[in-house]
Amino acid sequence: MTIHTLPNIKYTKGVRWLAEMYEQKQIDSLTAQTLNKLVDLETSRVRMQLEEIERIMADYERQYAMKTNEFFGKFNAGQIGDSMDFVEWASLSKMAEHLRRVLEDVSSEEQR
Repeated sequence: MTIHTLPNIKYTKGVRWLAEMYEQKQIDSLTAQTLNKLVDLETSRVRMQLEEIERIMADYERQYAMKTNEFFGKFNAGQIGDSMDFVEWASLSKMAEHLRRVLEDVSSEEQR
C-alpha cells in the first residue's frame, strides 16, 4: 500500500467525488463513518497544531510584554524591528489565524 503525503490529482478528484456522493446521501454507512472519522482526525490535527502555535506566541507575549494583536499591528506598521523573533512571531500569527478560519469553516459545516 502506497501512502501519498502530497496532493495527487487522482486522489483530489476522488475526494471531491466522495464529497458529492456524501452530500447526495449516495454512500453506504461504513463509507460515511470513515469520512466522518477522517474529518475528525484532521480537525484534531489542526487543533493540536494551533495549540502549539498559540503556546509559542504566548512565550513571545511574555518575553516582549505585549499581546500578539498589538505586536502584529506594530510589526505591520514598521514600528518595531525585523528581528528573527519578530518575523517568526508574525508568521505564527498568520498561521494561527489561518488555522482558526479552517476550524471555523469545519465547525460551521457541522452545524448545518
